[in-house]
Amino acid sequence: MASKPELSLRYYGDPILRKKAAPVTSFDPDFALFVEAMFDCMHREKGVGLAAPQVGRSERVFVVDVEDDFGHTRRAFVNPVIREREGIMTGEEGCLSIPGIREDVKRSERVVVDAKDERGEPFTIVAQGFLARAVQHELDHLDGVLFVDRLSPIKRKLVEARLKRFKAPASGPPLGAEGLEPSF
Repeated sequence: MASKPELSLRYYGDPILRKKAAPVTSFDPDFALFVEAMFDCMHREKGVGLAAPQVGRSERVFVVDVEDDFGHTRRAFVNPVIREREGIMTGEEGCLSIPGIREDVKRSERVVVDAKDERGEPFTIVAQGFLARAVQHELDHLDGVLFVDRLSPIKRKLVEARLKRFKAPASGPPLGAEGLEPSF
């Protein structure tokens, strides 16, 4: 059996972040190790959610570890589909792949999601509040959508200037990205 891979983040400008991810078809032990490595990377980077494209794999899987008013959820979502949406909420979001930029984004307040876990077992979850925000943010990553794409035209214009200056070094986060609030 292979060992758990060491994963590193991909940053804004990396083409994999704009690609629609492929469905997961194999739920073998290597895939389970990859999912555990995603949790490790997310926790190391002090995030609450992480999608496979953010670590260089174009597969439809993300992980979340969220604690909010509704409880604690630590789980992998494989081939997720939002079946229902309800309500609208606006809240601040950031992204591990775009450190240093945080903006308010409108999302559904409650979502019903069908997915599989890392072993291929199907489940349905009703997510609300912060968990619903995290799930929608990560699912966007699987479709090549970044949270900055969801900003109003005016906000988007203001953020674009900061994004143009966004330059990630060959390894590690962009300069000045330390000490930020947890992101997805």
